[in-house]
Amino acid sequence: MKKVQVNSSFFSENRQKLAKLMLKDSVAIINSNDIMPSNADGSMKFLQNSDLFYLTGINQEDTILMLDPSSPDESKKEILFIRDYNPELEVWEGKKLSPPDASEISGIKTVLELSKFESIFHDVMCTRQNVYLNTNDHDRSRNVVESRDMRFIKYCRNSYPLHTYHRLSKLIYSLRVIKSDEEIELLQKACDITGAGFRRILKFVKPGVMEYEIQAEFAHEFIRQGSSYADYEPIIATGENSCFLHYIKNDDQCNDGDILLLDLAAGYANYNADMTRTIPVNGKFTKRQKDVYNSVLRAMKGTIKEMKPGKSLNELKLVTRELIAKELVDLKLVTPEDVKDLKNKSANFKKYYPHDVSHFLGLGVHDVGDFDEPMKAGMVLTCEPGIYIREEKLGIRIENDILITAKGNNDLMANIPSEAEEIEELMNS
Repeated sequence: MKKVQVNSSFFSENRQKLAKLMLKDSVAIINSNDIMPSNADGSMKFLQNSDLFYLTGINQEDTILMLDPSSPDESKKEILFIRDYNPELEVWEGKKLSPPDASEISGIKTVLELSKFESIFHDVMCTRQNVYLNTNDHDRSRNVVESRDMRFIKYCRNSYPLHTYHRLSKLIYSLRVIKSDEEIELLQKACDITGAGFRRILKFVKPGVMEYEIQAEFAHEFIRQGSSYADYEPIIATGENSCFLHYIKNDDQCNDGDILLLDLAAGYANYNADMTRTIPVNGKFTKRQKDVYNSVLRAMKGTIKEMKPGKSLNELKLVTRELIAKELVDLKLVTPEDVKDLKNKSANFKKYYPHDVSHFLGLGVHDVGDFDEPMKAGMVLTCEPGIYIREEKLGIRIENDILITAKGNNDLMANIPSEAEEIEELMNS
């Protein structure tokens, strides 16, 4: 993918903010992610630890950041460790970052080879009492695979059992949830590239095309613009597949008269957009499809109006449930009795709207954030209501990415077509 040079001052400022939140007499360690094996001697595509990237901008494996704000030596307050130079590896994988390269990207003056980490860390641990260690504390993560950070925690507790250990995630998540101007710019770029891909496929989709062909068209546009797919599997779901929330097979044919649900987006410089659109395969919604589509669109617009400082995501989801409930009654899918208790979704209500409306967005598609915390300026969230009628093989979802501002919000995907008539016009032009 395209190399996007984010100004090193962004990463430096992030480290400074984190250091101010740390207790005195403390050190923090953040490890890169592992390269995960696949089969035989293969490996999966490397995906950096988002916390490490947020603090350094480094996208390379075998990297460790050590923050020691209490050090009297300025050169030791921030140390970045990168993998040792290996000429044999270079033959196969190309050049890795040199210390000057890593310093330029991160803004960290002291960059050392990874082989020096253990002895330097030992010296620091002899003088520090508090140790901040990193964990993936996302509420939807189950941490089934032991990460490099988790192995390091075991190492620390075994080697230095009398230190006082703290969770770094609570500090860094409080910073990551509020996006800086640089981050908003990168997220907007990801949204714009996503919109270009969507406009491209509106000219491409027709009866007989395969779901995977549509995926290839998006990939062409994304890669052409120096991005990639966001860090989730694209959902390209036609007909009944549109009712399966995480359908990722993408191997069916798009048939005349069916709708096509597209939940996919571009990732740019590690920042992720997240878009859903639903379109008619033949370029013309049936009356029923358009009625359901407009119900979802009204729910999305009504929800976006309420996305402003002071309201939490858990409060917002009740707003959307009320909006969807009214639409479901009007569509004669449920009765008013079915939607009386929206705090606890009834079986009938949940059948047609099984998920909720929003999540945080940023370095993760499901980024860090507290659903009980009031929304604040600088947060970026999705808005994605839907209605799924499996007996009609009709699933509609529409999703935009919303920046919370002091005065309300800014829709980062406002320029991506979402009106039914506009979609039909572009598909038939």
